[in-house]
Amino acid sequence: MVIRLNSKDAEEETAKPSSSVRPVAKAPEPPTDFEQFVQTALGHSLPVFGRGLFRGGSSSFAPSTSITVPSDYVIGPGDELLIRAWGKIDIDLQLTVDRNGQIFIPRVGTLTVAGLRMDQLTEFIHSAIAQQFRDFDLTVTLGRLRSIQIFVLGQASQPGVYTISSLSTLVNALFDSGGPSYIGTLRDIQVKRDGKVITHFDVYRLLLAGDKSADIHLLPGDIIYIPQAGPQVAVDGDVNTPAIYELHGNTTLASLLDDASGLTVLGGTARVVLEHIVDHEKRTIDDFPLDTSGMGKTLNDGDILRILPISPKI
Repeated sequence: MVIRLNSKDAEEETAKPSSSVRPVAKAPEPPTDFEQFVQTALGHSLPVFGRGLFRGGSSSFAPSTSITVPSDYVIGPGDELLIRAWGKIDIDLQLTVDRNGQIFIPRVGTLTVAGLRMDQLTEFIHSAIAQQFRDFDLTVTLGRLRSIQIFVLGQASQPGVYTISSLSTLVNALFDSGGPSYIGTLRDIQVKRDGKVITHFDVYRLLLAGDKSADIHLLPGDIIYIPQAGPQVAVDGDVNTPAIYELHGNTTLASLLDDASGLTVLGGTARVVLEHIVDHEKRTIDDFPLDTSGMGKTLNDGDILRILPISPKI
């Protein structure tokens, strides 16, 4: 038996990935109150750590269409299946999953494949065909992949509905949408599915440790929610990466200096200066050495840490 079937042009167009909204060039975002406060206190501005990551455009970060589809990829309407069998039968099918999640194989019938993982697909179709035919081998691969719609909400640079590739992950979608706004968090970006938060993504872990373990593949209807940025502190002076940093939970001075890539070769440990804002009423200054006690101090919203250089005298 020889079966040959090609997808309709309209179905192929449905599966063509595209983005309904693309980031466009915008005017520079205004500084926050804390950024202005830091500039006044230090006499110069400091960048917000990680803010520029998503400002370079999305084209370089779109998922490649030539990569191997992961085994946990979930089949859905619009995906194109390439089914080939040989032996006592000869099958060469190019089918697109319809909006009901089904495909039709002549002399076999209608099969519901939506919701199956890629690693389940071959066995499922083989079992269905084996009810009519014997002694054959079968391969099932994916051709053109569908597009999916997701929502980017909260303090996003460009909130809205996005049409993206079904291979896209949270990180791909963040680049595609421009990431958080100037008041959005980088430390707790959430993906909500069926009313539940299924992952919390910390951009700092990606930047500082290359950790993408919280990145996940997106499904239709997923919501990327970006809350407002949490407490912030400024680090200036002889550190390798002076900047404004967002705190995440209880943060010690040692942890903050790790985020700032440590002291420069001229950074002194005998005396550092830490400025506090107390009860929204006044500012205080504390200076201390970077010993065990100093490294263990907990930082608070609005703190400014100055790392002083060592004395040039011998």
